[in-house]
Amino acid sequence: MQTQSKLPSLVGAGIGLVLFLAIALLPSVLYGGYAGLLLAGGIVGTPVQPTLLVRALVVFGMVLGVVGIASLFAVMGAVAGAAVGALTGAASRKPVAQESRS
Repeated sequence: MQTQSKLPSLVGAGIGLVLFLAIALLPSVLYGGYAGLLLAGGIVGTPVQPTLLVRALVVFGMVLGVVGIASLFAVMGAVAGAAVGALTGAASRKPVAQESRS
């Protein structure tokens, strides 16, 4: 049994994080802040006042949105990289019967 290289997965995760920075950083901060504002409104009541607790909850929502979406992009990039690595590795390998004759 052959072990597969981790390099395609790591490259895919890196490409996924670069795509996250290019495409999804701003929306994840925006929607995370909105979720934090909704959380703060549920805890302290609406309309919210700009207190330390409310600001902390909004920042918590932003950080959670960025970390969650970045991890999603990294994992999906790693999966895509592993799939490409498996497909290209399978195409370049010889069948077992040919390896034993050589």
